[in-house]
Amino acid sequence: MSKADILFKRAFDIVASLAGLLLLAPVILLCWLVAAIETRSNGFFIQKRIGRHGRIIRVCKIKTMYPGDTRRSPIASRNLASISQSGRFLRKYKLDELPQLFNVLAGSMSFVGPRPDVPGYADRLQGEDRIILSLRPGITGPASIKYKDEEAILASVDDPETYNDRIIWPDKVKINREYFNNYSLLRDLRYIFYTIFG
Repeated sequence: MSKADILFKRAFDIVASLAGLLLLAPVILLCWLVAAIETRSNGFFIQKRIGRHGRIIRVCKIKTMYPGDTRRSPIASRNLASISQSGRFLRKYKLDELPQLFNVLAGSMSFVGPRPDVPGYADRLQGEDRIILSLRPGITGPASIKYKDEEAILASVDDPETYNDRIIWPDKVKINREYFNNYSLLRDLRYIFYTIFG
């Protein structure tokens, strides 16, 4: 990925996220209200994730779990029992991800890139794999599309954490390295299209 690629990618993110927020603000507000009523708490969920260059960022999503034990497992399938009724719907249609448009506009995220992970994964990358950290984390990306049913996959195995650490995570790293090395705006547009309509 060249410096020109980075500039064009950022320009696209600014224009598209601004347009998206103007268009989808009523939807975000409605989702926030539904989540707030059902969980009886703030309908937004802010979580610390690993961002570009390994820095901590705060990712904003619609809350899809009931308040309770804040020590959520990084393995999503272990949190399924805490998901609210509205949360299941929001997750199914990716509506809980819409507030991340604010992150994209602010520059802590991009439309396309590696998903922002909880501490303990991306920040421990070694050697050439650390090239992934030069990318802004994305709302979607090739690894996200491949593992769109990750919760179901992990729920189907006996040891989700081991399976994630030995199978899924290394594959995501490989996919994200290939994304960096073969970047094009056209591919980004395809990933966005597949995420919305796939």
